[in-house]
Amino acid sequence: MPLLSINRAGSIATITIDRADTMNPLGAPGDGDEFARVCTEINRDLETRCVILTGAGRAFSAGGDIKAMRDKTGTFGGNPPAISDGYRDNIHQMLRALYGLRVPVIAAINGPAIGLGCDVACLADIRIASDKAMFGVTFLKLGIIPGDGGTWILPRVIGQSRAAELFYTGDVIDAATAQDWGLVSRVVPHDDLLAEAQTLASKIAAMPPHGLRQAKNLLRQGQQVSYDTALEMAANTQAMMHMTQDHAEGVAALIEKRPPTFKGE
Repeated sequence: MPLLSINRAGSIATITIDRADTMNPLGAPGDGDEFARVCTEINRDLETRCVILTGAGRAFSAGGDIKAMRDKTGTFGGNPPAISDGYRDNIHQMLRALYGLRVPVIAAINGPAIGLGCDVACLADIRIASDKAMFGVTFLKLGIIPGDGGTWILPRVIGQSRAAELFYTGDVIDAATAQDWGLVSRVVPHDDLLAEAQTLASKIAAMPPHGLRQAKNLLRQGQQVSYDTALEMAANTQAMMHMTQDHAEGVAALIEKRPPTFKGE
């Protein structure tokens, strides 16, 4: 059975991590290929303007497969070089694919997001949590470290000090604390989670699709380049945006005091 199920509603694609019977573990052989396939398909589909990422059942994702770690099978089997390649060729491929999505991604976190699951959630542009959600990066409790780049991901979301606290203690925090720390934008009643995510996704999807993709690219690049480089990138991107029909439509709609209709032209 595929790891990911996809539901499309207009310009919004909802991706569900679908191993509900085992709390949606990640990192089994082939998971990287499946994420890469789905994300490539979305990137090539200019009709898709926003993605919602969530989990089936009672968890977003409980992280890596503990039984596979115990039994030294799959990605976690073999000698150290083989395990390194398992991370590079599978888990890292999964994370690179998700990070490389060109459209905005909303993580609708419906339950525990632990270890690898927490880091996957943190790769989304926006995170909304159910009041039943929990978050932790509990690698050290298992005698390992974040093999998924989590030490790069989490400090960019909540800052160095709080990320270090979570990594070093292995503590699991509730949704209210996650919101206070800036890990999620909002916390909503569990039964309202997907509706809230869909409402936000619809608002995002109403924006010009090329502009959305370029805005996401500039936000991502802006985390790693100098201010002068960010300004240069903004100037060049803005010049392209001024030539689009969507720009003309936005200006006309504002002057005419009506909602704009963006067609990706």
